[in-house]
Amino acid sequence: MRGIVKYNEEVAGYLFKNGDNYVFEYTPEYYKSDSPPISRSFPKDRYQYVSRFLFPFFSGLLAEGPQRELQSRILKIDPKDEFNLLLNTAVNTIGAISVVKEE
Repeated sequence: MRGIVKYNEEVAGYLFKNGDNYVFEYTPEYYKSDSPPISRSFPKDRYQYVSRFLFPFFSGLLAEGPQRELQSRILKIDPKDEFNLLLNTAVNTIGAISVVKEE
């Protein structure tokens, strides 16, 4: 399971789990383009980023407090499972970034 990361509706990259690690990678087309990086924490000087934890940038797209509890209950997802919550709730965010679950 992976998420398609979009910047203003343009596919910028993919977010997925690889074993115990989270990986964000730009698509080759976006990486080579003049489009801006998705954030300062993911500059386009690297194609792929790996972390043992969900990147704080993506965690920041999630609801907090009672809203997260409500989303978790409705979607039947553990509120601590940030990756699944992100893939199921970050389709319509306030900013330029969205994450769509790849089917």
